[in-house]
Amino acid sequence: MQSELIIKKQRFPSPNPNIELHIVTYMCNGLKIKGLLAEPKQPGCYDGFLYLRGGIKNVGMVRVGRIVQFASEGFVVMAPFYRGNQGGDGNEDFAGEDRYDALAALDLLSAHPKVNKNRIHVFGFSRGGVMALFTSILTSDIRSLVLWGGVTDMVLTYEERRDLRRMMKRVIGGTPQKYPDRYKWRTPLYELEEVRVPVLLIHGKRDQNVSVDHAYKLEKRLKELEKDVTAWYFDGFTHYFPPAQNRETVKRLTEWMKSR
Repeated sequence: MQSELIIKKQRFPSPNPNIELHIVTYMCNGLKIKGLLAEPKQPGCYDGFLYLRGGIKNVGMVRVGRIVQFASEGFVVMAPFYRGNQGGDGNEDFAGEDRYDALAALDLLSAHPKVNKNRIHVFGFSRGGVMALFTSILTSDIRSLVLWGGVTDMVLTYEERRDLRRMMKRVIGGTPQKYPDRYKWRTPLYELEEVRVPVLLIHGKRDQNVSVDHAYKLEKRLKELEKDVTAWYFDGFTHYFPPAQNRETVKRLTEWMKSR
């Protein structure tokens, strides 16, 4: 498969003999963006799965094992690294212009011959939560939306994460007090009227990386707008779930996606 969006495709070693991996380079707004594409080797028509990573730069990078885990549930998975990462052009913008990297990756999935383009799901982990929400706001071509430990409010992130403030001031240009509009533009809570798909929220109540308040705020607003929202909150869990519960939650959430 080589859609017109993909300009380079390089095979990548897969830990699973049933899943094929490629590092792809694709175009977005004139920039070359890199990402990881995972597809089941078995012929067939699969649901698409857009995986939107957390973190920034080398923190929270796309993990091969995680992508293969989702592909093994019967999806073609595309995981953009975002601009400025892993040899891609431009600079990462922390839920700014790089939201379009996610949209272009969605187009790439739609053009994939093994993907049912009417059944593409969007998944965001941590900072990827904001990216996933913006994707669902900017396009109606998706089936469902899942946020796991997802950021929804950039001002709240600035307040909670002292360790990220320096980076946020550098990328965004200053503090929320100085540039409220820049933070608002990066906060999808103000545009949720545009979300037209079922939403699933997964969050550990002891999460100190992204507090559960992010999920509460999103759930409250979606309910006010009478949107289809489901929330799974876990009392004892932090940002990272124990391995057994992690696997079980992956199975549950992919079943939830397929039933939409």
